Order: sequence, then C-alpha cells, then structure tokens
Amino acid sequence: MLLNTLTPGAALAILRGAAAALYALAEALLLVYSSHHYLTLWRCWRRRRTRPEDLAAAERGAAALPSVTVQLPVYNERRVVARLIDAAAALDWPADRLEIQVLDDSDDETRAIAAAAVARHRARGAHIVHLHREVRAGYKAGALAAGLERARGEWLAVFDADFIPAPGFLRRAARHFGDPDVGMVQGRWAHLNRDRSLLTAAQATMLDAHFLLQHEARASRRLFFNFNGSAGVWRRACIEDAGGWSHDTLTEDLDLSYRAQLRGWRFAFDPGLEAPAELPAEVAALASQQRRWARGSIQTARKLLPAIMRSALPLPVKLEALIHLTNNVGYPLMLVLALLPLLPLPVLLGPPGAPTALAPVLQATVVLLGVVPVMAFLAAGQLRAGRRGRVVVRDVLAGLALGAGLSLNNARAVLDGLRPEVGEWERTPKTGDGTPAPGPPRYRASRGLAGPGELVLALYFAGLAALAAGLGELRAVPFVALLAAGYGMVGWGALRDRLATGRATAARE
Repeated sequence: MLLNTLTPGAALAILRGAAAALYALAEALLLVYSSHHYLTLWRCWRRRRTRPEDLAAAERGAAALPSVTVQLPVYNERRVVARLIDAAAALDWPADRLEIQVLDDSDDETRAIAAAAVARHRARGAHIVHLHREVRAGYKAGALAAGLERARGEWLAVFDADFIPAPGFLRRAARHFGDPDVGMVQGRWAHLNRDRSLLTAAQATMLDAHFLLQHEARASRRLFFNFNGSAGVWRRACIEDAGGWSHDTLTEDLDLSYRAQLRGWRFAFDPGLEAPAELPAEVAALASQQRRWARGSIQTARKLLPAIMRSALPLPVKLEALIHLTNNVGYPLMLVLALLPLLPLPVLLGPPGAPTALAPVLQATVVLLGVVPVMAFLAAGQLRAGRRGRVVVRDVLAGLALGAGLSLNNARAVLDGLRPEVGEWERTPKTGDGTPAPGPPRYRASRGLAGPGELVLALYFAGLAALAAGLGELRAVPFVALLAAGYGMVGWGALRDRLATGRATAARE
C-alpha cells in the first residue's frame, strides 16, 4: 500500500535500497564462512603434532585387544559388495575377537552376492553374519542400530560399501583408544578413482582439505568434529551413552557425533589411518550425495544447536560448532549474491546502489575474504596430501568451480532442511571403480533437479563475462567466468549422464 502512494522514482529507490541491504547482509555472512578458512589454516599451522612416543605408549598389546564388530551397511551394491566383504575379512585382528556384520537391506541381486561371500569366508573360519531386514526402516541409521543390538564387540568399525580398508586399519586405530575418553577414531578417506576425471579430481581436492586440515585443526584444539559415516571406529560405550543411532536427520553420523561430544567424549583423527573409497563418477550421483549431506547438516543444526548454545562448553567450541553445522548456508547466500543485484554485473562490480568509489573496496574485500581463503584452503590440503606442481593449480580451480556449480543443488537442500519432514535417504550409487572386472550394469542415480537450472545459470554467467569484457571491466571476468565454468560443469555433466543412461537402457532393451 505504501508503494502505491510513492512516485515511481521513490518506489524504485526503496526497492533498490532493500535489495542493497539484503545483498550486504548476504555478502557479510558469506564472507564470515569463507574467511573462517583462514582460521583453520592458522590452527593447522599452530597445531601441536602428537609425538610418536605418545601413540606408542597408548597402544595396547595383542593380549589386551578387545572384541571388535565390523559393520558393513549396504543397500543394492552388487558391484562392490563382494570386495567390501573380502576386505573386512582380511582385517588384521585376533580371529576370536573379530566379528563381521553385513547389514544388508538390499532388494536386488546384491543379497545373493553378499550371502555367497559371507558363506565363503565363514567356511574359512571367519565370524561373519549376513543380516537382512525386509523393511528398511530408518535407512542406514536403522541398519546400524539393528546390528548394534546383536553385536558382540566392545568397539564397532563402520565401512560403507565402496571402501576397501587395509588389513592394518584396526591395529592403527587401536592406538588411540588407550585414552579412555576417546569415543571414536576417524580415518582419512583416500581415493580409488581420483584421476578418473576432472570431476573426481575436484572432489578429491575438497575432501583432502576437509580431512587433512579441518579435521586435524578441530581435533588438535579439542573442538567438535564428526564421524564421516565410514572408515571410523567407535567405542560401544560412547554410542550407547549418547543415545544410539537416530534417523530423525539424514546425517545420522553427524548427529551422533555431536550428541556424543556433548556428553563429554573426545574424538580422535588420524591422517595416517587411510581407507580408499570410490568418488562419485557421475554428476547425478554426486548431486544426490551432496543433497543428503547439505539437508542433513541443517537438520542436525536445528536439532542440536540450541543444546550446544545452552551448554557450559567454552565459547570457541560453541562458535566452531555453529560454523560447522550451518556451513552449507553459504550455498543459498552465494545464489543471492549472484542473482539479486539489479545491475548487470554481480558481486565484483559492487552491490546495487553502492557508491562508485566504494566498488573497488568491496571488490577487494570479496577477493581477500571470499575467494583467497577458499583457494588457500584447497591448495594447502593438496600440499598436505603430498601433491605438487601444476596439477595442484588445476585441481584447486576445479574444486572452486565444482563448489560454485553445486550451489543451486545444495541451496535447495538447505531450504529443504528447514522443513519438518526428514526426507528420503538418497543412496549414492557405486560404479565399482578400482575393480578390475566390469561387473554387472550400473545403478542409476536419483536424477533430482540437477542439470537444467545449472545450464541456464552457466549461459547467464557466460553472457555476463562477455559483457564485462566488452565494457572493459576485466577485473570481474575471472570470477564470473568461474561461476559459468562451475555451473557448466555440473549442468553439462548431468545432461551427459542422462544421455549415457538413456543409450545404455536402449541397448539393453
């Protein structure tokens, strides 16, 4: 009603002012999340390395090793389930204290393949059971909870279907449990198919930084961090004390991790405790994985942040938990910055209504607090992983582009996380990368909405890059071109995967 009484010029000024205020708020929040990477890098630089003699003193002899239950939750994983069971059966642990549970919720031929592998290892003397649920209640969390009820182990190791733990995995993890306050030991995810494509290289770059920098920084400073759903070993008492597995969020691993640490348990991260795993090789599979992680993190934040903030935890622990659990909010913020401005060149040319003289300051702020810390974070992760040379530059740029390209997919998931419904637990289909034999036909990933929207945004930002170049605003071109490349990577990859799936389906028919 107020706008009806104003002149068109005044109404437009109010709208532009509101847009400028919203833009400034979104930019400030996004820069907080981005610049937090500087703090992570500083913590890594200042961290105190655990002395080898400390771990040696904590490691217990073979006679003191407790019973361990290895849990292998699977659902329709015909291409990888046999190699997973073989790897679990090869773990180096006293045979009378090692139990393996194949928690199989499958409704396809995976069930028969798993049963045959279990029978083969049981005939060789392994303590291994094949547990099948007819009703997949609670998805992965439900399977782990059902297995826990029957487990005999004092410790529980969890491996997803695409992991291949080395025989010495449990022996190395055992070193950390000499401290009775340690409730979980998380290993680092290595990569079976890192060099398959630029898509997998970009994912590996992001994961390396997550594990080798974020996990190490948080663990060394006694800040909360999380079990990543696989390649970790839990103390059974920790799980039970925290209330057990729950399926009221899509990230049961994150949820249980925070509940356990709220109860006073300490988590350990060992960068040398590696378990190779498969990276999603198709955009549709990656998008479904990212949707689950983004939506579940927001659900966990809604569930646990009030208790965290009311607790007697130190302020740095609370603030780090806030950043950690809400970090995916950066995706919708990125979309706001890219699409809100009424001027034709977003972000680097300054927000709507900003004075011309202020634009260079805003541009420098965005670069120094928004782009540089993320690039430094990804690059430091690659250096920490032992990679050198031009491939680091390529993979860091690919990681930046992929993160931008996933923003539309993940922004939708963040908004879904604000709704009361938990939603469906989308599985990430495995291709069997790293297995010599081609195996049976691949599974289709959930198509979701990834693809068309990203292609439209790719064309939009490609046009903006061309316009910026034509206007002589060359400083804006790299950032806008990066957005175009990221959306193009995700959009074109999703389209290509759909076409390939259609051709394969037609050939089988």
